[in-house]
Amino acid sequence: MIILIGSIVVLVCVFGGFVIGGGHLGALWHINELIIIGGGALGGLIVMSPKKVLVDMVKGFLVCLKGRPYDRAAYEELLKVLYELFLLGRRNGMIALEEHVLEPQNSSILKKYPKFFANKHAVEFLCNSLRPIIDGKIKPDQLRLLLDAELSRLELEHHAPVTVLSKTGDALPGFGIVAAVLGIVITMASISGPIEKIGEHVAAALVGTFLGILMSYGFVNPLAMNMEFNGEAELDYLRCIAACVTGFASGMAPITAVELGRRGLSTDLRPSAEELEAMLKSIKVGGK
Repeated sequence: MIILIGSIVVLVCVFGGFVIGGGHLGALWHINELIIIGGGALGGLIVMSPKKVLVDMVKGFLVCLKGRPYDRAAYEELLKVLYELFLLGRRNGMIALEEHVLEPQNSSILKKYPKFFANKHAVEFLCNSLRPIIDGKIKPDQLRLLLDAELSRLELEHHAPVTVLSKTGDALPGFGIVAAVLGIVITMASISGPIEKIGEHVAAALVGTFLGILMSYGFVNPLAMNMEFNGEAELDYLRCIAACVTGFASGMAPITAVELGRRGLSTDLRPSAEELEAMLKSIKVGGK
């Protein structure tokens, strides 16, 4: 929602100021300029992007439209589900976690937390993090290395769509100049015509430059930055999981392992120690 509000502000202020200054919106409507600029930028984006990057870009755009997915409520659920799993593993042995890790879609614990359960990527990351502990084939310091390697790869994958979109945004003023130059070519071809027509052609050429700059700095580059923030938010969420799991694997008590994750959260997302204690006390731990 916030991205739509920002876009409306850009449009209202730019075009509203133009109208207040005595301009007419019809003078800015030139479909050929939009085709040249938008089509050229889209084609360049497709040329520079592998299929996976294009798919990730579309997914990232949808996330931007939906708004921030990792809010305080999401982290509260995360800390609860981690604590309940850790407590079950501490009381009944790590083998008790096997059914929840190997078949997360049937886990009674995970289903208790709908926000977390709906996040398939986070569920998969958590299960993949716990599986080596259950198997007993890895040491805590080795687990940290495994999770760091996975997080590093995910970070690179998150940056790829942002980089491509940013480069596309940077190219838009250039495509605006292309549209302007083509407009001047059209103007020169009709230089012997009426002065009114020549004026219209020159205005259309200038609109091309205007649209390229507006689309770049008003929409595409801000969208790329929004996608980058959302990517970092997801990585922070997964880093919280990694910190808690490695703490638990190192022998920390469940409450201490969860506290380790809590302390790594930003101040706007972090519950206080008292709030965390109250949340965890409210959990009714069940075996299955």
